[in-house]
Amino acid sequence: MMNGGLRYQFARLSIAEKLIAVNVLIFLLNGLSGALLGYSFSKWFHLPKDFFEFLVQPWSLVTYSFFHAGLGHIFWNMIILYFASRIFLNLFDEQRFINVYFLGLMLGGLLFLLSYNVFPTLVNSNTALVGASAGVNAVLIFVCAYIPNQEVRVIFFNIKLWYIGVALVVKDLVLIGMGDNIGGGMAHLGGAFLGYVYARQLFKGNDIGAGFTTLRNGIANFFKPREKKAPLKTVYKNRASTTSKADYDKQAKQKKIDSILDKISKSGYESLSKEEKDFLFKAGKED
Repeated sequence: MMNGGLRYQFARLSIAEKLIAVNVLIFLLNGLSGALLGYSFSKWFHLPKDFFEFLVQPWSLVTYSFFHAGLGHIFWNMIILYFASRIFLNLFDEQRFINVYFLGLMLGGLLFLLSYNVFPTLVNSNTALVGASAGVNAVLIFVCAYIPNQEVRVIFFNIKLWYIGVALVVKDLVLIGMGDNIGGGMAHLGGAFLGYVYARQLFKGNDIGAGFTTLRNGIANFFKPREKKAPLKTVYKNRASTTSKADYDKQAKQKKIDSILDKISKSGYESLSKEEKDFLFKAGKED
């Protein structure tokens, strides 16, 4: 009964909240394994700096993001992910969130590998990449680039999103220039770059993550158990009228969503009426 209740509660979470829950659980399990067994299994999931080591464990291009270096590391990543995702998921559906988050992680990981295998000043540093920062940066910079003039409350004052985005990028550039966590900084910039480009292209009507969605769906369908085909039945139905009505409803819904998004980009999220906010939220859930 308890397991059923937990599964139900987990299913009700948004995709970002599920990612946060999984990250926290893995952080706790990894800490317990180190304390009780004196051995941490996490090294098999960290992204190694050496390219040939990476070829032995290619899954680490994604799995590195579920492991963190300490309590402060995971705390700030999950806090930023939570608040950035609330804005993101009010604009778009969970599938697009997955695209931005995981493509940001992978690009960040690839830039980390590049930095340690191409730039000679970094070769002697013995480290591996961990943490969700590249994916978190991708989501945050995405919303900063898509609705740059939207103001958010930061402690005691309001600030436009684009100021936050610029500050984070400048921070990473300064730390890289000082030689502090260069590999991690490169991963952060990779995630930020993905988020920015994705947002600006989407604003022009180009979804650069469409191929990634197709790939994920193909992999998911491959592992789905095949259903037995039901006996064929002949059914007579006015399909033309049904299809046209469905298409009309879908077009009308998308037109309303587009007009609301245009309003957000021009005047900010707070300019929406309660009805518009509710409509956008429900549309994102349905998609």
